[in-house]
Amino acid sequence: MASMPPPSAAGADSDQILVEANGFTRTLILNRPKQLNALSSAMIMGLLKCFTAYEKDNGVKLLIMKGNGRAFCAGGDVAAVVRSIHKDSWKYGADFFRNEFLLNYIIATYTKPQVSLLTGIVMGGGAGVSLHGRFRVATDNTVFAMPETALGLFPDIGASYFLSRLPGFYGEYVALAGARLDGGEMLACGLATHFVHSYRLLLLEESLKKEDTSNTFAVCGIIDQFAQQPSLKESSSLNRLEIINKCFSKRTVEEIISALELEAANLADEWVATTIQSLKKASPTSLKISLRSIREGRTQTVGECLQREYRMVCHVMRGDFSRDFFEGCRAILIDKDRNPKWMPPRLEQVHDEAVEQYFSRIDDPQWEDLNLPTRRSHGRNIESKL
Repeated sequence: MASMPPPSAAGADSDQILVEANGFTRTLILNRPKQLNALSSAMIMGLLKCFTAYEKDNGVKLLIMKGNGRAFCAGGDVAAVVRSIHKDSWKYGADFFRNEFLLNYIIATYTKPQVSLLTGIVMGGGAGVSLHGRFRVATDNTVFAMPETALGLFPDIGASYFLSRLPGFYGEYVALAGARLDGGEMLACGLATHFVHSYRLLLLEESLKKEDTSNTFAVCGIIDQFAQQPSLKESSSLNRLEIINKCFSKRTVEEIISALELEAANLADEWVATTIQSLKKASPTSLKISLRSIREGRTQTVGECLQREYRMVCHVMRGDFSRDFFEGCRAILIDKDRNPKWMPPRLEQVHDEAVEQYFSRIDDPQWEDLNLPTRRSHGRNIESKL
């Protein structure tokens, strides 16, 4: 077994991605444990180099990805992005997301199996480097969320592709409310392909490292030997799918909240009240662009979703209509007063024309759309266990 930096990596940042070689298997370890493995620009570039090199390497047949410490990956390091935009220009943010989305696309269309071991926190960018892969192993300590609407952003990294394919209107609920799901819920709705108790993960990993195959059925068979079918907790949002479908199928965010308030008046359920509270605390602009993004994602390929989301994120970085992203990062990640002042502050002040703006090309001669390489799409394996 060898431990090495990614191919061609050098310098002080090279230890942010560790690579272990075992026969035909390469284990990629996200290694910023103090930052909950939040993806830095160096980590994204390191992963891009790894995935590109290993796809062409006949000596590599299987990739395992995991995080060092108590998180798989808490997301992209957006606080660093914001600092760089303040210091330099919005183009830094555009470059960060361009590389991240390219990595997401390569993972989504990868020709070799990737097994992601989702221990601890899996949020935002962490979902991007795992959920697009072939095998996603959730555990008893997994916490998944796309919390972007509380940050003044929107679920990106191709989330409009995988969330829009969840059962019913569950994707809209997860996206808008920033709902936290446990490992059992991830398996039940199809975000995870397997559930393995954390005490058995090391045994699973050792078994995978002994294989010399890229055959997905063989890899699946190995994971199946360690997998279990957990039962959903009574408090699970998946036990409220009927309410979710009734409310989150509405055309607008305003109508979704009204429908939930109607449910709250007729039903003593803490889940409904918590969901309403989450929506009312989120950025109104983020809620509106997120809803439209998920709806558009239903009929688009993963590449089309990423290209559209790239336009959206560049508009967010520029802050032409709203600077909620910068305010959300200030309140949640930097000052941590958790009291963002959204502008505009109310849903009715976010007009359709403003929402439309986020989906248009950037009017800047130096800007260009996200160009993705021509690759054969393998599609995702979202399989609801409900």
